[in-house]
Amino acid sequence: MVQTSPHILVVEDDSETRTLIAKYLRNNACNVTTATDGREMTKIMGDHRVDLLILDVMLPGEDGLTLCRKLRAESQVPIIMLTARGEDVDRILGLEMGADDYLPKPFNPRELLARINAVLRRQAAAMTASVTEGASALTFLGWRIDFRLRELRNPQGARVAMTSAEFDLLRTFCERPGRVLSRDSLLDLTQGRSSGSFERSIDVLVSRIRRKIEPDPQEATLIKTVRSGGYMFTPMVEVVPAPSSH
Repeated sequence: MVQTSPHILVVEDDSETRTLIAKYLRNNACNVTTATDGREMTKIMGDHRVDLLILDVMLPGEDGLTLCRKLRAESQVPIIMLTARGEDVDRILGLEMGADDYLPKPFNPRELLARINAVLRRQAAAMTASVTEGASALTFLGWRIDFRLRELRNPQGARVAMTSAEFDLLRTFCERPGRVLSRDSLLDLTQGRSSGSFERSIDVLVSRIRRKIEPDPQEATLIKTVRSGGYMFTPMVEVVPAPSSH
């Protein structure tokens, strides 16, 4: 089963703040575990996969900056630092220690969620780049999407006509199988904001691609619509490495 809800560990010794963050994130489709200090954090991270860490600077025992520096030596888990002191020196120190983002208290939980999503998107894009780097094509269910020729071939080997926008969107799906992708993030990953695109254009492109690759476009199984989430590409995708140059 695909893990689509990120597991977020909140390390915060103030119970009111900790409860507020956990409740808000759970209400927004996140799995949340909480800890009050570095010892609890270490134990949880040893027992569970953590997708993102929210780390308070002022903690009993080892402070958040020290914990952040130690974590960075052994893990690339994304870290967002929280502090009651909104001083520049703290923010700069946190980022130098390897934090991905920084939020001074008091903050709006909606802003925290937006920052979490942005950090997770950046990390996912970086991971995708490393997985598909050097690939000349990807395949799924006999279909082949060729990056160099910018063409799609069906399981019989016939070329399927696609517009440039359709190709870019299908490529984005193939590079991120099994993940729920919001219309917002699909716009960012394919067309960017500068093109004047809007979310509805993603729906139009998805329906065009479905007509080309789905056995039954009315009952889509390859590109699934996720209610209030966006879309998910369901097939297993395999990387075709680029031929070696010697």
